[in-house]
Amino acid sequence: MSRLIVILIVLFISAGWQKGFAQEMRKDSGAVTIYQDKLVDELVQKQVKLNEAGNNQDGYRIQIFSDSGNNSKTKAQSAMDEFLAKHPEIKAYLVFKSPNYKVKVGDFRSKLDAIRYLNQITADFPNAFIISDLISLPQVEP
Repeated sequence: MSRLIVILIVLFISAGWQKGFAQEMRKDSGAVTIYQDKLVDELVQKQVKLNEAGNNQDGYRIQIFSDSGNNSKTKAQSAMDEFLAKHPEIKAYLVFKSPNYKVKVGDFRSKLDAIRYLNQITADFPNAFIISDLISLPQVEP
């Protein structure tokens, strides 16, 4: 029994010594190799291009609909169509964020602008409320 204990102690010591030695070797070499998929670089480049375009900024939208479950996409599309029929001058966005379909309207730079518009549509959409969101800036022609 004591011989087994001695063997186990020797194995633990040698394993610890090898691990410590391997870490010391890595520390001295200073080289780091990164292996990654090519798609990671492509995604980074796409994000850089989007950031450089600068077509989005923090702002406000009004959420007029949110639902999940059966037929929620159809209901969201109907709410969006109803809004666009009454207010064709304002953009509407159908968004799916699991498990909800949401309809958001407008691109308001200030909360005051969003409040003014919310007061105009409250009669048609009584459950509407203001949310902060990334908004699309209008395209300026050169």
